[in-house]
Amino acid sequence: MNIALFSDSYIPTKSGIVTVVVQLRKALEQLGHNVVIVTVEAHGDAVQPEEPDVLRVTSIPSPVGDGQYLGLPHKKLVLDFLQKHHVELIHAHTEFFIGHMGIVAGRELGIPVVATTHTMWEDYYKYYLAMGKIIPRRVIRKGVQLVYKKFYAFINVSQKAHDYFNKPFMLPHIPSAIVPNAIDTCKFTARQCTEADKAALRSKFGIREDDRVVLYVGRVVEEKRVIELLEIMKRVVTERNNAKMLFVGDGGAYDTLVERVQEAGLGDRILFAGFVDWTKLSAYYAIGSIFVTVSLSEMHSMTILEALSLGLPVVCRRDTSFADTVFHGKDGYEGSTDDEVVSYLIDLIDNPDKCAEFGRYALEVSRRFSLDIHGRRTIAFYQKVLEKFPGPVSSEELQAAVDAVELKQS
Repeated sequence: MNIALFSDSYIPTKSGIVTVVVQLRKALEQLGHNVVIVTVEAHGDAVQPEEPDVLRVTSIPSPVGDGQYLGLPHKKLVLDFLQKHHVELIHAHTEFFIGHMGIVAGRELGIPVVATTHTMWEDYYKYYLAMGKIIPRRVIRKGVQLVYKKFYAFINVSQKAHDYFNKPFMLPHIPSAIVPNAIDTCKFTARQCTEADKAALRSKFGIREDDRVVLYVGRVVEEKRVIELLEIMKRVVTERNNAKMLFVGDGGAYDTLVERVQEAGLGDRILFAGFVDWTKLSAYYAIGSIFVTVSLSEMHSMTILEALSLGLPVVCRRDTSFADTVFHGKDGYEGSTDDEVVSYLIDLIDNPDKCAEFGRYALEVSRRFSLDIHGRRTIAFYQKVLEKFPGPVSSEELQAAVDAVELKQS
């Protein structure tokens, strides 16, 4: 099969969507399919790989994310590129101009165009759009409808995404199936973290070997509720002398968090690593005891998949985006309130044996999200789309095709 992935997010930039697209391309190619990419040009000092199967288009800085860009594709260039590679199906990972060009190209070439829904815009827009805090929610819903309504079918990465797009006020008429995100465990854990490596990292941050380290990995931005997480962790480290918090990541709220920690006199208990390259992240997970997030704006968290794959229990706020990854009382806890999150963190800090038991179950859960399974589920979705196109396809048919994929490593 010849497949084109359309995305405003791709290497050398870094984001969850970049990881998703890169991993999907790898999974599809390992299954014997041909994949080309239509994406944005690199900016600044970023090194842009030269790849004949990647078309990079002119782009401008995005208003909805630091270091992200919006592509401004030229129709003829895109069509020529797709025809050259005999593309049979377009899979968009963006709602913006590149996604729209995918729809235009699909119509011109008579091929189906599907999309993955990555972003819960109702939870996201108010942090980035000018005057976002006063824009009515119905305006955002209408905008999402306008940009998504012409796709043939959706891949939803979680039950939360599926439920949202199937609400009566959204796009229930567009057929869809749930295909969860995946984690490339071979690549993620390729760099072996030795005891010496862990000791050096602990020494760098002043972490004792017997400290219980609560870890957050991700963008340090308001929509991830990092301000609320800081308040939670101020309580936890105050109540437990052997607890330390390590924030790994950067973003618009980073300086605010650092300042508040200094004001509270907790600079030796609540620690900040800043941005860490993805290839080095496994070492940070290795010194962690518990992974925490209180974000309510996730679709399907990649960092939770990373934590589970390295045997860390997860404490999070209850949200349907975690329904297939965090199982309460088995591989972690889901708190209905921030107060409950505090109590669950303290419970795991005080009970290392329970923490280890949860970690073992976490490893079992992570195996459900292997790259191979993800690739085969996606191919099953594509095949059903191609079988039915240009006629209608139902959500039931798409989900049945995805669910028929046998859950075992190839």
